[in-house]
Amino acid sequence: MTQIRPFRPGDEPALADICLRTADAGADATGVFDDDEIWAEVFVLPYVAQHPELAMVVETDDGRVAGYVVCATNTRSFEDWFATSWWPQFSGRWPRPMKETTRQDGTLIYAYSRRGGAEPYGDDYPAHLHIDLLPELQGQGWGRKLVEALCAELRSREVSGLHLVASADNLGALAFYERLGFTPLASHAGVQAFGMHLH
Repeated sequence: MTQIRPFRPGDEPALADICLRTADAGADATGVFDDDEIWAEVFVLPYVAQHPELAMVVETDDGRVAGYVVCATNTRSFEDWFATSWWPQFSGRWPRPMKETTRQDGTLIYAYSRRGGAEPYGDDYPAHLHIDLLPELQGQGWGRKLVEALCAELRSREVSGLHLVASADNLGALAFYERLGFTPLASHAGVQAFGMHLH
């Protein structure tokens, strides 16, 4: 029976695969970058490294992990940790590009520029999430269940607000977040941010 369960060590390869297969505005990003592994090292694996207790997965009836939500309760402190403790281990593997000529360059420049306070949303909505589901799970309510379970956990921790940022091209995701009760926020070109007060 398909179910939501807490993240467990050993789930990381499945999470990395889901991230890759949904990273191109909801579509499969395999081959978009020279190195497919960049996606997960920026957008999912640091979260389960730093906050495994806030990660939840959808496990299918045959035991596969096919969706997840990950979260940081304090965006400012998480981004500082990302900048000082997580990302430096990849500096030799993926040097900072001098300029943005490819999509990979843009994502690496973003990773190198992450730091507490770099984005404004964390002031009013201190927590942020990333959520991804393989196509086989989409449209069945699992995304809503993951977000609702996460919000309940955040409320129990007295976190006042939650935000996320999605690609402006991912129209299905944009509609989904509004249906869940997130409010669109002023955003950079190419992305749409959403926020929700939890108290």
